[in-house]
Formats: sequence, C-alpha cells, structure tokens
Amino acid sequence: MQPVNLRSFKQKVHHHKKVFKKFLGKVEKNPPKNINAIVDKVDAAVWKEIDCLSCANCCKVMSPTYTTKDIQRIAKHLKMTQAAFKEKYLYFEKKEGDWMNTSQPCTFLNLENNKCSIYEVRPADCAGFPHLKKKKVTDYIHVHQQNIEYCPATYKMVEKWMEEIKF
Repeated sequence: MQPVNLRSFKQKVHHHKKVFKKFLGKVEKNPPKNINAIVDKVDAAVWKEIDCLSCANCCKVMSPTYTTKDIQRIAKHLKMTQAAFKEKYLYFEKKEGDWMNTSQPCTFLNLENNKCSIYEVRPADCAGFPHLKKKKVTDYIHVHQQNIEYCPATYKMVEKWMEEIKF
C-alpha cells in the first residue's frame, strides 16, 4: 500500500472529475442489476490500495455533520456540557440544519500522525466515511460525486467501477 500523494491526487481529480461525475450520473439512472456485488468486490480492492492515515484529506478539508447523539457522546467524553461543546467546536448551518465543525482542519485531527483524538467517540458521519458500501448504492451517488474531489478512496472506487460497469 502506497501513501497517498495529495498533490498527485488533486491533479488526477482535475483531469477526470467531469468524466467521473457523468459516469456516476449514469450509474444512478441505470444501475446494473449486480451493483451490490460490484460494490463489495471494488470495496475490498480499494482498501488494499488506500491508506487513510497517509491522507486524512477528509479531516483537513471537509466537516462531518454532528447528530444530537454525536454531540451528547463527544461532549461527555470531553467532560463538557453539550452547550459548551457546541459553542467551542461547532456552528449551526441553517440551510441544511446541520451542526458542523467551526474550523478546518478538524480540531480533533492530530496533524503529526493524521489520527483522530476522539476516534472512539467520533461522529457517525466520520465512522461511515467515505460511505462506499452504503445500501442502497444509488441513494449515495450524489455523495460520491462530491467526495471524488476530496477522498482518494472514493476516487479509486469510481475508477474501479468504471472498469466493472460498461454503458
């Protein structure tokens, strides 16, 4: 497994983003009958090639959404009130109705080793990221279309889907 080179990754995204997004749109409109089998096969291959700890781009440039349960769990872990946790670390995004990180990179990311300081109680959104094996697959196509720009694992997944799914 090679470490992720973010500079190279950004160049690949720049060159292939439109084609990948168009392909994902086709998958969403006309998914193959064996899409779940393809996803399982590709998922296993992706994680043999991608090392998240060599990247952590998601934690550097994106924010998870925090559910009420996430806020309760993390605040308790940090020995804070929920109100104090929100005030110190989050803001409320009115348009979507989500609690989000106030800063990038994420406050809880250790930049020396790309590890999360609250990993055992991290938000559910972080625990599920990059959502490669979510069922029903087509319900997450819009998420993958966004994440190909930030997540080498999502990019690699779409690359491998393109080898497996022919239109």
